[in-house]
Amino acid sequence: MSGRSSTPTTPHIRCAIYTRKSSEEGLDQEFNSLDAQRESGEAYIASQKNEGWVCLPTKYDDGGFTGGNMERPALRRLMNDIAAGVVDCVVVYKVDRLSRSLTDFVKMMEVYDRHKVSFVSVTQQFNTTHSMGRLTLNILLSFAQFEREIISERTRDKIAAARKRGKYAGGRPVLGYDNVGSKLVVNEAEACQVREVFRTYLRCETIRRVVNDLEKRGWTTKKWITKDGRAIGGLAINRSLLYTMLTNVLYIGKVAHHKDVYDGEHQAIVDKETWDLVQAKLRFNAVTGGSEVNNMHGSLLKGLLWCKGCNRPMLHSFSTQNTKRYRYYVCSHAQDRGYDRCDSKSIPADQLEQFVVGRIKTVGRDRQLVRLVVEHAQRQDRTEIEALEVERRALQRECQWNAAETKRLTAEGAGTDAARARLADIDGREREARGRLLAIDDDVSRLRQKLVGREDTEAAMAEFEPLWSALTTREQAAFLKLLITKITFDGAASEISVTFHAENDWLAKETPPCPTAQP
Repeated sequence: MSGRSSTPTTPHIRCAIYTRKSSEEGLDQEFNSLDAQRESGEAYIASQKNEGWVCLPTKYDDGGFTGGNMERPALRRLMNDIAAGVVDCVVVYKVDRLSRSLTDFVKMMEVYDRHKVSFVSVTQQFNTTHSMGRLTLNILLSFAQFEREIISERTRDKIAAARKRGKYAGGRPVLGYDNVGSKLVVNEAEACQVREVFRTYLRCETIRRVVNDLEKRGWTTKKWITKDGRAIGGLAINRSLLYTMLTNVLYIGKVAHHKDVYDGEHQAIVDKETWDLVQAKLRFNAVTGGSEVNNMHGSLLKGLLWCKGCNRPMLHSFSTQNTKRYRYYVCSHAQDRGYDRCDSKSIPADQLEQFVVGRIKTVGRDRQLVRLVVEHAQRQDRTEIEALEVERRALQRECQWNAAETKRLTAEGAGTDAARARLADIDGREREARGRLLAIDDDVSRLRQKLVGREDTEAAMAEFEPLWSALTTREQAAFLKLLITKITFDGAASEISVTFHAENDWLAKETPPCPTAQP
């Protein structure tokens, strides 16, 4: 009887090499860290050739991705291939290359075990096919996570300490500043844009209107070139980006760390008075939902009128009868607790508004008021002209710098992709600067024409009434708020008291007959 001898076949183990590097630094080199990790993995797999190990040709390389989470493209491809059954073993240079999170690693190990995939670290000599290898792996991974958390804590502490000393801790460049040697240096041309954005918000009063204005001007977010020559930024300023700009404390020379704000080393762009006005307006619009700005129902005195007896604001309301709308102001206390609790109750809106506006229209007959109003308007125009001239000088310097930089790059040949991208960026900035210079010339010319002489003031102010009629309701309400602090209605005495801002004390304060109160 003859026997047949059989030789055991060597198992075929398909090995995938996974590599990772946290930063992108050095990845453009011919032989980088990912190549070194893969070379070590290939050498280890070759040493296990007698065990049937073979290296899969597919590369699973994550360059520039943290090990603190699983949001990595190559890792996702690896997990998908494991689920598809095309990988038998995962080989890494060190455990922390696969993950620095114990929780994430446990999830991956569950997938590996479910698909009977082993895990090997080249430099730490263990294999998860054995219980001792799994124990060693968990210990090593715990230390890897501990190390990552310690590094994170040190980084956070370093940033916090830098912010407390007023230092800029880095990040994406912001409009108005250039990052020079880890410091913020004012970019005058952009700084003028930032100041104008703040002024425009105070003038327009809503985020949406400012966004529309900036879109017409063609203004965008900060543009810069990265170290590898990529152009970043230059996005249209939407509502979210504008709100971030208007609330960025960098613009008043401060730095923020979480909820704390510290004095910064850099120069402020926006003055504190403008900043406070903008923040107050943002808070007010957030509370009211912009109703004061929109003023949909034509209320001129909303927010100004108070009931004297109840010391409560009087609210604007209306009723409709036979398609006709009747507007009135009603005491909020009377509305909440009953009309028997209040002497003022309500008052017709049209009569009261005509009374107040009639008081304001006396400006056309008040010589002292004419002089002060015109001087105030002239100061505002001159201030705006000075700001435009500063912006013009900054843009002219930028054009000179653009010309010098273009000349230098052209002389050097501009043969690299980075140099060509830089030239394209300079050309774009130059076109924007030239366009803005033309717009500034137009604005300055318009403002200079507005500067009227003293001899023309009476004739100009005589046109007050037609000018008032040409204003929108929102503009009329805004004008009244510039003059008036508070209007008090005393229903018991049928009197109205108008209190003007301190700078408007020269307005007469006598109280003419009051409109008839309504029960």
